[in-house]
Amino acid sequence: MVEIERLDESIVWIDLSFVERRRTPEWAIQVGIRWYLAGISLRDVSQNLESLGVERSHVTIHEWVHKVDLQPISTVTADQVVVDEKMIRVNDAEHWLYGAVDPETNEIIHLSLFPSTTKQTTRWFLAELHRRCQLGDPEFLVDSASYLSTVLNEDGYRLQVMSNGNRNAIEYIFSKV
Repeated sequence: MVEIERLDESIVWIDLSFVERRRTPEWAIQVGIRWYLAGISLRDVSQNLESLGVERSHVTIHEWVHKVDLQPISTVTADQVVVDEKMIRVNDAEHWLYGAVDPETNEIIHLSLFPSTTKQTTRWFLAELHRRCQLGDPEFLVDSASYLSTVLNEDGYRLQVMSNGNRNAIEYIFSKV
């Protein structure tokens, strides 16, 4: 479901200082970005802008969205968030994928990739998660991953260590990665 109201409240204006060449009217850039953030695909945004007389490719629209670095506010309302970390290989190098999932809806709330796993990278992930999703004081569901439970305990978060149940959502997502 498209939640336009959510975007109207959280994005009063869009900073277009990233625009270098003024080939596209600012209103079209703002409308294109808002449509994409509301859930319309890049190709559909391109077609919709074309119907308004502005011809831009889906790649160009993707660049606008990437440069403006806006993200829709997460719809997470649950009192619990599942978090986990997993080592993955990217071009023969080990990286750590951190993830957060709403256990009620199985919605991926946030993902981050780090070259190592330390207490500091865990703190970075949690800070970014709170900033992007505007979380209140959820209970974090974690497995026995050392850095996650240690940092959550040290920083005073509510947590529950479990290996199944509501944690299955993140395990399923990581198995697909």
